[in-house]
Amino acid sequence: MFIHKILGMFSNDLAIDLGTANTLVYVKGRGIICNEASVVVIRRDNKLPVAVGIEAKEMLGKTPSNILAIRPMKDGVIADFDATEVMLKYFITKAHNRKSFVSPRVIIGVPSGITQVEQRAVKDAAHASGAREVYLIEEPMAAAVGVGLPVGEPSGNMIVDIGGGTTDVAVISLDGIVYSKAVRVGGDKMDEAIMAYIKRKYNLMIGERTSERIKIELGSAYPTSNPEPMEIKGRDLVSGIPKAINITEDEIREALQESIGLILDTIKVTLENTPPELAADIVDKGIVLAGGGALLKGLDILIREQTGVPVILPDDPLTAVVRGCGMMLDKLELLQKVAISTN
Repeated sequence: MFIHKILGMFSNDLAIDLGTANTLVYVKGRGIICNEASVVVIRRDNKLPVAVGIEAKEMLGKTPSNILAIRPMKDGVIADFDATEVMLKYFITKAHNRKSFVSPRVIIGVPSGITQVEQRAVKDAAHASGAREVYLIEEPMAAAVGVGLPVGEPSGNMIVDIGGGTTDVAVISLDGIVYSKAVRVGGDKMDEAIMAYIKRKYNLMIGERTSERIKIELGSAYPTSNPEPMEIKGRDLVSGIPKAINITEDEIREALQESIGLILDTIKVTLENTPPELAADIVDKGIVLAGGGALLKGLDILIREQTGVPVILPDDPLTAVVRGCGMMLDKLELLQKVAISTN
């Protein structure tokens, strides 16, 4: 422990939320210094990176044949090991003060349903990117700490973390996860559902970035008071010519119905499997939402209607996981308790 503290004085320890859609980096003593897209663009011939993060996201769907845009994370886990290593190296180098001569300790948030093989892949990628020690923490636990839930107390705390690739629902008590269920539905599946809906209804092909913009601007789980239509542009599948159409909030809500239904089912299954004493606490304290998907308009109202349990939306749900991991950099005892053992 003493050596840990000495090394910690000379290195900028990091917390990373390695997300399917976005990667966030928290540096001890400085807070969140990086929130960029989980995208890497490489050259096909020599496999050298061209761009990473925000710059790479701008290139999605616009690259020539000799350049490849990759999203290395799929459904919350590593789909492309080499690209993940390139991405982690970029973020660690960007965040870590290169004047420090000690490699950083890194805490990484991972989905609760992650397998041993996937855990090892994340650890190996972080070590290869220059980390001294790597700790993995389940995202619902990190999110609960990040939003300030009293995870160490003998009472039930329920968190729903809706990320880009996965939705994690967990009940936490006494620094441990009592019951958790992860489903591979999140922001990405919602984007895909919007693309499929527009293709099916209007014979119009749109790209990933357009679909994400529609979700952010028009996406809702519950009718809102301002259903302004939105103009979108894409390629007509019949004529092959670019075309613009207007779509409404109601149409997008219909497109997202299946994804939202799966998230609701996961919440209900978790509530059914929660011990009665903890369930009583959750009825009093409510369900806390986290992750970028929590920003979907009206989702908190729909969950409250469907479950009868109060729903709390914290101030900045998108950064809950990385803030929780960041807090653990100073709480080594809590970190030892909650970190996933990969040995």
